[in-house]
Amino acid sequence: MFPSAVLDHIDTHLQESLDRLFALLRIPSISADPTFKADVDRAADWLVAQLEDIGFSASKRPTPGHPMVVAHYDKAGADKPHVLFYGHYDVQPVDPLELWTTPPFEPRLEKQPDGTTRILGRGADDDKGQMMTFVEACRAYIAATGALPVNVTILSEGEEESGSPSLVGFLEANKAELSRHLALICDTDMWDRTTPAITTMLRGLVGEEVIISCADRDLHSGMFGGAALNPLHVLTKVLAGLHDDDGRVTLPGFYDGVVDIPPALAANWQGLGFDGDAFLGAVGLTAPAGEVGRTVLEKIWARPTCEVNGVSGGYAGDGFKTVLPAKAIAKVSFRLVGQQDPDKIRAAFRQYVRASLPAAARVAFHEHGGSPAVALPFDSRELAAAAGALTEEWGKPAAITGSGGSIPVAGYFRHILGMDTLMIGFGLADDRIHSPNEKYELTSFHKGMRSWARILAVLAN
Repeated sequence: MFPSAVLDHIDTHLQESLDRLFALLRIPSISADPTFKADVDRAADWLVAQLEDIGFSASKRPTPGHPMVVAHYDKAGADKPHVLFYGHYDVQPVDPLELWTTPPFEPRLEKQPDGTTRILGRGADDDKGQMMTFVEACRAYIAATGALPVNVTILSEGEEESGSPSLVGFLEANKAELSRHLALICDTDMWDRTTPAITTMLRGLVGEEVIISCADRDLHSGMFGGAALNPLHVLTKVLAGLHDDDGRVTLPGFYDGVVDIPPALAANWQGLGFDGDAFLGAVGLTAPAGEVGRTVLEKIWARPTCEVNGVSGGYAGDGFKTVLPAKAIAKVSFRLVGQQDPDKIRAAFRQYVRASLPAAARVAFHEHGGSPAVALPFDSRELAAAAGALTEEWGKPAAITGSGGSIPVAGYFRHILGMDTLMIGFGLADDRIHSPNEKYELTSFHKGMRSWARILAVLAN
């Protein structure tokens, strides 16, 4: 049975939890700007002290860049699960400063006309507020019951907002210490302001730049047009052949490892009330593209894609210049799902391009990253337990969502540490992360703490 004293402690000590969050928000831990190096370091020290205060053994670990904070709590007993919680204590730069209505590192509460209250300040959501919901839940659980119900390792990064250059090396060097039963990430959103969500699917990514060259220089289109091969013609024909008339990608083997979502998950998504027409209409589109017979939500969460992100070549300045360009360039990205292999997708794309070229054309490629998809099995016991805990707290069934984008750290946990990840966050789409006037709903912070306390309890079983 869940100890109600934990929730009572969270409710009674909400102001103290806010005070601690505000103390962290006041530290301008901007990892991308070397000017703030000492502040990033100070934020790491602050977090170490807080974790030690509630019974964790915590330390600040050096990296080639900003430090990692690693903390362990192993007092629950050897028979209990051990989870790894990930967050980051660094924040985005605040530019343009003049667009902030309040100073970004002077956090405050602001009451709204609808009666809700917001926490204002850089990092209020991303990720200090989200991270502290978990830390404060641990604090309350220990204070109310004497111990956590599971063993916990906390990893907090100081470089997430500057590309995580030290993360992979750190995970590889500390694999034995950090590999646990399950990873937890609190850096995602709710479905809406009253419906909690667990993100279980992240698409992978392959990025490719293709350069097609023909003549050894730009040519006059009057003197050479019709006789000289135009690389823009070659490139656009290649790109046009990447999809068939039904919106499917034509690369051989592209759909290897792609499976349809389970019926139960499809029913869950159907119940979310997502309006595909409104989603597209909000950006000025009147009809869906992509695979025929798939819903908009399925396309952006659970289906692979091939998208042309940019094309260049020839003269694109003001006025008009009649040239045949010497080369044409395209940037192409593939979003991956299921068990699609990034290396195989890249190889298939390059083979397709080479096979499509006329004899007078040459091609070069530049790789722009690649990572596989990440998915938590829909029948996972941990997923079911966490969803039940969230439903208890929020009074509405938890949405089991996907994400069209990528969260690299979840992929690293799967492929370096061998762990599945539960991604449970309490942000909202209008929290303006990375933008001026970032905010976090007070309800998100308060009920986020209560949610994590419930989830820790159910994970113990």
